[in-house]
Order: sequence, then C-alpha cells, then structure tokens
Amino acid sequence: MARIRNLFCLWETLNNPNFNRVEFDTVTKDAGTNAFMITPSQWTQKLNGIGLTVSAGKYNSGIYAHQDIAFEFASWVSAEFKLYLIKEFQRLKVEEQKVLEWSVKRELAKVNYRIHTDTIKENIVPTLTEEQLKYVYADEADLLNVALFGKTAAQWRKENPTLKGNIRDYATIEQLLVIANMESYNAILIEQGVPQAERLVQLNNMARSQLRVLQQIDTSHLLGD
Repeated sequence: MARIRNLFCLWETLNNPNFNRVEFDTVTKDAGTNAFMITPSQWTQKLNGIGLTVSAGKYNSGIYAHQDIAFEFASWVSAEFKLYLIKEFQRLKVEEQKVLEWSVKRELAKVNYRIHTDTIKENIVPTLTEEQLKYVYADEADLLNVALFGKTAAQWRKENPTLKGNIRDYATIEQLLVIANMESYNAILIEQGVPQAERLVQLNNMARSQLRVLQQIDTSHLLGD
C-alpha cells in the first residue's frame, strides 16, 4: 500500500496546486509503517486531495478515483489488467506512428508550395484574377504530377475512384521529398522564362535522378523513432 499512497501524493502534487503536501508528510511520518491507512474522506478534507472523491447518495454513493489512480490500483491488484494496459499502450503507439507518418508526408508535400505559387503568380499570370489563378496553380501542380507520377491528378482519380484524398496522399516518402525539390526548381525555371514543355522534360529528368539516389538510402529516420 505504500506504493499506492506514494502515487496518490505524486499525482496530487502534479495536478492539484491546493494539495496540502506538508500535512501529508506529517501524517505519513507519524504513521511510520506501511500498515498506515487514511480514509478517502480524510484525504479530501484534511489534505485537500482531488484524486479521490466520496459520493453520498441513494443511488450513486461510493468512492471514485481519477482514472490515472484507478489504472495504477487495478494494475497493482491484477497482473492481467496490467498486461492489458501494456498491450493497449503499444497498440496506440503504433497507431500514433501511422498518424505521424501521414502528417509528415502532408507537411513534406506542402514544402515550398508558397514559393511555387507566388512565382507562378508573379511570372506567368500577373494580370489574372485570384479565381483564374487557381486554374494555373492546378496546371503547374499537374506538371509536377506528370513529371513524377506520369499522370495528372484527374487521371489518378479516374483510375482510383474508391480511394480518398489525392495522388500525393499515396506517395512514398522519397516521392514527397522529390516533389518538394521539384517545386523549388520549377519556380527557378519559371523565373528564367523556360517554357512549360521544356520544364516538364527537365523536371522529369530531375525526378528520375533523385528517386534513383533516394531509393538507395534509408529515409525512415525522417518519420521519427
């Protein structure tokens, strides 16, 4: 029980600024043994604890603990429950890693996007409206898609009607790294006045060259441990 009591104290110290730690130290010092017991009512009234609550009523009377404390107590009395918590924690970490990988992919896909679109706006269609610019952005985005994937976003959607998202949501980490580099390079080519057809050839050569190099090295560390 000393372990549970110490957990109560630590939890209150971390989560309850009004916890009477001085009184706790005094009470436990006077007790002096692991057999020492303090009632839930004393915990809340004498020590200002909030991790345990006592409810008195006809239908809901009882003692309730915060889930942090309840999990620890259940783990202490049941090895099966503790093993379940460990397994569930491991499962959630795997799911978290999947979400992190998706997030990293999305962020990589957006790297240099602002530079890319601003360059298009300033060098290709400076007189068009914002609504008209959307079509140019889509056209330039598809230029990168064709250079890397060999197809436009519309072609990919037609081939994959059951999939959600877009072509870049299903790209590999290596492909997304290349797209980020292609956006920067395409912006430079636009500033230089290189026609779109010529840019497509150069971007395709760049994509094939960079992918060949990236596929020979380990990029998994980019997703975290």
